[in-house]
Amino acid sequence: MSTDQGVDSGNSVSKGEENDLKKEAQKRTPFSKFKKVNSHFKSPLQVPESPKVSPEEEVAELQKKKEQLDSEIAQLEEEGCRVEELDQHIDKLHEYNDIKDIGQSLLGRIAALRGTTTRDLYAHFGLELDD
Repeated sequence: MSTDQGVDSGNSVSKGEENDLKKEAQKRTPFSKFKKVNSHFKSPLQVPESPKVSPEEEVAELQKKKEQLDSEIAQLEEEGCRVEELDQHIDKLHEYNDIKDIGQSLLGRIAALRGTTTRDLYAHFGLELDD
């Protein structure tokens, strides 16, 4: 027996095997390329670092953007658009989307019960796929 593979009293695992077991225990999975369980998280979304801007420049940029938006609002109001109408329109769009989601869910359940696809059900019920 070599000195690094000596047998511990009452334990039949050699030091080399013990080190391998410790390393294996630190891996997430036996076939993982990551060594440690507690490895650092790296987000797949990489946000580019924005150039440093002084507070005065940032305030000036925001004021310019506010003026641009105010002029767009004034133009829309001249064309006859009102904020209240836009709010009502947005509410109706939300309601439409909720109803459409429920309809899609029901079509999915019917398709599952019939053992067919939702695409086939669209044709069966006379619906267009773009609806």
